[in-house]
Amino acid sequence: MEVSEATRFKRTFILYLTGITMAVNLENLSPKELQAIIAEAESKMKSAHSNLVEDVRKKIDALLNISGLTLAEVYPTRGGKKAPGTKSSVAPKYRDLVDPTKTWSGRGRQPLWFTQAIKKRGVTAESLLIGGTTPKAPAKTAKKATKKAVKKSAAKKTAKA
Repeated sequence: MEVSEATRFKRTFILYLTGITMAVNLENLSPKELQAIIAEAESKMKSAHSNLVEDVRKKIDALLNISGLTLAEVYPTRGGKKAPGTKSSVAPKYRDLVDPTKTWSGRGRQPLWFTQAIKKRGVTAESLLIGGTTPKAPAKTAKKATKKAVKKSAAKKTAKA
């Protein structure tokens, strides 16, 4: 089966790295050879990026020296304000008994695993709490005074009087 010139051209990978143009025919290369080409390209890309950053930094430093300005004067800080749209994350409060990697902070909509677990018999929201957070104990209710205790306290009150 003969491959057309256009198809062969499409299958040819052209690399433009560090100003050198390399044409590599990828059609008949083994996976190891392809991996080696990818690794080499990634290495060249990283070094080209670091060179670009270094060149830009030198140009900025030269402009700052010529103008007599500092980087803080050119790019002032925001005054300690948080960037808009950033929220602090909340520690998880509930953990799935079946899959411990699934957690929920207790805020927002209940996840599906939580609602399904609550529907099971004997499973409560308190049983899904993560060990460090325990539910507050219900307030103890005062017991009703027995007749003997009421009589004794009444007798003490009359004796004092």
